[in-house]
Amino acid sequence: MAVSIDGRTLKGKQVLKVARPGPSGRYEKASLAPAARERIAATRAHIDAHFMTDDAPFMYSFNTGVGLFKDQRVLMSEMTEYQRKSVYAHATGIGEPFAEDVTRATMLLRANAFASNYSGPRVELVERLLACLNAGVHPVIPQKGSVGASGDLAPLAHMSAAVCGFDEAEAVYKGKRMKARDALAKAGLTPEFALGAKDASALINGSTVSLALGVLASEDAKRLVKAADVAMALSLEAMRGELAAFDPRVHAARPHPGQGLVARNIVKITQGSKRCSASARETIYPDEIGRTAGKPPAPRVQDVYSLRCTPQVHGPAREALDYVSRIIATETNSATDNPLIFEESGSYTVISGGHFHGQYVAQAMDLLAMAMTDLGSICERRLARLVDPTLSYGLPRNLLAGKRGLNTGFATVQCSMSALVMENRTLSGPGSVDSIPGKSNAEDHVSNSTWCGRKARTVVENTEMIIAMEILMACQALSLIAETAKDHPLGKGTQAAFEALRETIPPALDGDRWYASEMNQAIELVRNGSIVAAVEAAVGALE
Repeated sequence: MAVSIDGRTLKGKQVLKVARPGPSGRYEKASLAPAARERIAATRAHIDAHFMTDDAPFMYSFNTGVGLFKDQRVLMSEMTEYQRKSVYAHATGIGEPFAEDVTRATMLLRANAFASNYSGPRVELVERLLACLNAGVHPVIPQKGSVGASGDLAPLAHMSAAVCGFDEAEAVYKGKRMKARDALAKAGLTPEFALGAKDASALINGSTVSLALGVLASEDAKRLVKAADVAMALSLEAMRGELAAFDPRVHAARPHPGQGLVARNIVKITQGSKRCSASARETIYPDEIGRTAGKPPAPRVQDVYSLRCTPQVHGPAREALDYVSRIIATETNSATDNPLIFEESGSYTVISGGHFHGQYVAQAMDLLAMAMTDLGSICERRLARLVDPTLSYGLPRNLLAGKRGLNTGFATVQCSMSALVMENRTLSGPGSVDSIPGKSNAEDHVSNSTWCGRKARTVVENTEMIIAMEILMACQALSLIAETAKDHPLGKGTQAAFEALRETIPPALDGDRWYASEMNQAIELVRNGSIVAAVEAAVGALE
């Protein structure tokens, strides 16, 4: 069923369905809601009838130049040429192209902004954008060159040039990069599309690439936070940790909603666990130091911060994500053009404003990057403990299987994840506080939202890998001591997660193997939600 856009009700999950292929390998189609089409057509009819004359009042970008040329009239006889020149003037992006899902999300979100009926483009332009999207014509959009005000001008100009079939523009069609005109023709669309008055400005004047990055990153982060709770529960049981820190009475004393939510998830996942108990700690694990048979363990009392303080670290990440999601949801169904057109009693008024400015998205993406960096950091500290028997209470060193010395184990997996944590820490430095004026100070404060979105997306991707590796390594630990600890069963949810991973990645207990393959499989299990789904099937929905 096609995703119908009306400028008011588009959801992040719908954007994902259009931006990324489903299990069948196909993308969801997108269409313009009939009521939205009628509103756009009525507005445009008024514009054509009343504004498109050489004696009409100055209206920015309708009949004037842009930037510091705002007081220079563009004649109607020059209008078609002006639209093309506007795209050419702003197509100054550089660097590698955006991934396909970013390009598709951008096209959908720009069309949805038009559907709100404040921008004044022709209906034909909106339908052309959706036709290209549905036909799989993906403009080649360079990643670098936007400052997030006056919108994502450079990347959106590259998108516009491809949609309109400019000679210099490129697109990807069925996996092949080619001239946009050729891609359009192969897709059954006319290679050329003429722009009318205001069309070019409407296309390029909004921080929609930043928003596309924000939607994708925040939706992916929503999926990861549950997986992080599952990863922690697996590590906790592998190290026979204390459950007392998750007692609801503790969290009622400091009633942050995110903290309490995470504590409830941990309790739910580990319900019925005998592994997290004093009796389970009496069993001597393979590399446990300083204990002999019959010698009781020292009282655990409380665990280290990366275990005990999980609610206090995962919880703030949850609440930050709630804020980010609210900002992105509002932005998704907002008009981000300039100027805007308002209907009042059958007439229309044009008002210049600043909705193209991406500061909301920029700050939200900086916050998301910081929250996900911290989430990945605590996950890495747990998986680092798993490879060190002095910190894991006796788990085999490096989670090693097979002959020691000949085989090495998971130590380098931990090193790779520490590299991602360090990368995330650099990327979580705020970009939204940076502003360099542009265009002769016509744009004297910019948002830097595109860079903020790019780095937040990278942080989320890195954090996904770190969480997946904690799950993989905790399951390796549980496999290695399965026989030793058989008298102390795992919690119901933990056991379900363990079995779900081992069904796809059978334990290799005879030595080193090609870890990259298992790592990628674990990442895919987190990405497609299989691990969380297995836990929820066993214990009910996680929060």
